Amino acid sequence: MTRAALPSATSSSSIADILERVLDKGVVIAGDIRVKLVDIELLTIQVRLVVCSIEKAKEIGMDWWNVKLQKETPSALAGIGEQAAMLASRLESIEEKLDNIDRVALQRGGVDERA
Repeated sequence: MTRAALPSATSSSSIADILERVLDKGVVIAGDIRVKLVDIELLTIQVRLVVCSIEKAKEIGMDWWNVKLQKETPSALAGIGEQAAMLASRLESIEEKLDNIDRVALQRGGVDERA
């Protein structure tokens, strides 16, 4: 009886070779985890993981590690409050203008909204 030879790979790759290829090309891993109980979704976790070299990350536009994180200071929060007040004022002005436009349109249509 003759034994058939077991097939073998013609080339072997070390962990370093595989890691070099992954870092050079990049790998994206995405997944969702959902926990439901009686058709009610209790928890959803979305995971997005990118594994690549720094050069590849810069090439695709990812450079979040270069951005300096800022803590929320009271002065920054005050600035946000001022912006919110300004936006609320602008919104109120726009709503008044829309009310005036509606009033004029109703009057031109022969219908008086006071009736």
